[in-house]
Amino acid sequence: MKIKLPYFDRDGWRAAFVIWLVAFVIGHVSEPVWWIGVAIGFACLLFFRDPERIPPSKSHVVVSPADGIILKIADVEPPSELGLTGQRKKISIFMSVLNVHVNRTPIAGTVEKIIYTPGRFFNVTLDKANEYNERQATFVRNDDGMKLVFVQIAGLIARRIRCDIKEGDKLERGQRVGIIRFGSRVDVYLPLDVSVLVEEGQITVAGETILANYNVEEKKNEKKPRNK
Repeated sequence: MKIKLPYFDRDGWRAAFVIWLVAFVIGHVSEPVWWIGVAIGFACLLFFRDPERIPPSKSHVVVSPADGIILKIADVEPPSELGLTGQRKKISIFMSVLNVHVNRTPIAGTVEKIIYTPGRFFNVTLDKANEYNERQATFVRNDDGMKLVFVQIAGLIARRIRCDIKEGDKLERGQRVGIIRFGSRVDVYLPLDVSVLVEEGQITVAGETILANYNVEEKKNEKKPRNK
């Protein structure tokens, strides 16, 4: 029988190696330190676990970019830095330190733009976090004309956002795009006419949980030039 070993993000291996190395050196003086270091190293690996995910086969759906819990769903005016006009449907997902921290793209499509903004590290459950915290906004458009923005926001513990994609990349739905270390939040900005299929307080699985679906005909019509 073939046994599939769990997969861990490379940052987890790096952190665990450093912890184990320090524990090994100090462990010659104090054996308890060695065992504590071993335990902390394995705990670090668990924080950076990266299990395989199977995106849904349904068409015209938006999947969750993160493991976590739906913090808020609301129609809002997006932050001015995103350059979006009019209101958008915003779905905020809170990621605790116990969640998988690898993020995935909500739709298949082309990365049109990436905006990284350094900032502070307020509690991500606060509304001001999307304006003041370290964050990265990724704009993705697919062949149906659907365009969305997902914003990775670093939290109190998370101090760095790692991006594994670049502008112009072609992404598959549910593809890994990067990681936010430890607790954090991801906001998804969608057109107002989408049908939201989740509710506040619901648990999400990155790349698998369907957040919303959209009318492809309406999106295609938006791409066509209007006759004068």
